[in-house]
Amino acid sequence: MNKLKRLGREALLLLVLIAGVVYALDSFRAPQAPLAFADQQLQTIDGETVTLAALSEQRPLLIYFWASWCGICRYTTPAVAEMAAEGANVLSVALRSGEAQNITDYLQAKGYSLPVVNDKTGALSSSWQVGVTPTLVIINKGQVVSTTTGWTSSWGMKLRLWWAEKKA
Repeated sequence: MNKLKRLGREALLLLVLIAGVVYALDSFRAPQAPLAFADQQLQTIDGETVTLAALSEQRPLLIYFWASWCGICRYTTPAVAEMAAEGANVLSVALRSGEAQNITDYLQAKGYSLPVVNDKTGALSSSWQVGVTPTLVIINKGQVVSTTTGWTSSWGMKLRLWWAEKKA
């Protein structure tokens, strides 16, 4: 029994340490929203003009900064596309992934359907100080409420959106 208790404590300590490291990395790599970002007009590859303020007015918005060349994005993008297909409020930003047609072809080949802003030169991502792909930002009513970088599970994304909605 003592051995089991010790293993439980060690497992708990390990989880706390991992959570601490993840939190520290997220804090260090967190993007910084540019001034007046919420009202900046963005053009999707489908030709729709959107603002983050309008998209996040009714419910929290997940902004997903990704790239077609990003290895970790290969594991995160399917979850984001599934959330979008289920009706989640999602906008993705394709960082330096080529022309709009390249992105469309990539998404079609993978079977993904999600709204995409093409950040062909990286200027938009740079204005947000995005240094890691993937980066996820949760915006509610035009305010950044959560950020994370690197791989995130679909449950992690859904939980962040749910939490943003409950905090409002």
